[in-house]
Amino acid sequence: MDAPKPIGYWLKHLHDLLERHFDATLADLAIGRRHWQVLNTLSRGEATRDELAEALAPFWAGGEPGLDEVLRELAGWTTGAGGALALSDDGRAAHEHIAARIHANRAVVLNGLTADQYAETVRILSVMAANVEAALGGHADAPFAVSRAGTR
Repeated sequence: MDAPKPIGYWLKHLHDLLERHFDATLADLAIGRRHWQVLNTLSRGEATRDELAEALAPFWAGGEPGLDEVLRELAGWTTGAGGALALSDDGRAAHEHIAARIHANRAVVLNGLTADQYAETVRILSVMAANVEAALGGHADAPFAVSRAGTR
């Protein structure tokens, strides 16, 4: 069978590859993607723990280190004056160093694509996501109701 693989396969496969590539990019620094996300978010300005948690929630899955653990591991790169977290001088230097690696990482991923192709891919995926979100919003109970009906 040489049938083309469906979009779900490619989305999951790419996601897994991106995670592995990201981990390999940062492995020698003993940090991972979640650490980078905290550093990168704080590079834009200070934030409370709750603001960080809210900003990063869409990216963090269960089974990963939590925000508190990541913040402990970033001690020395962050400061926490008055409840707001910020990057220390060492944290800003680390962010700059790591950002160069992330940029190179992204260049590998986007090799062979134009900026327009990337933008169109993101646009198409966002439309598909919105379509599914709308469908789920209108039929939130449908999958459960169908499976229950099939067992009677």
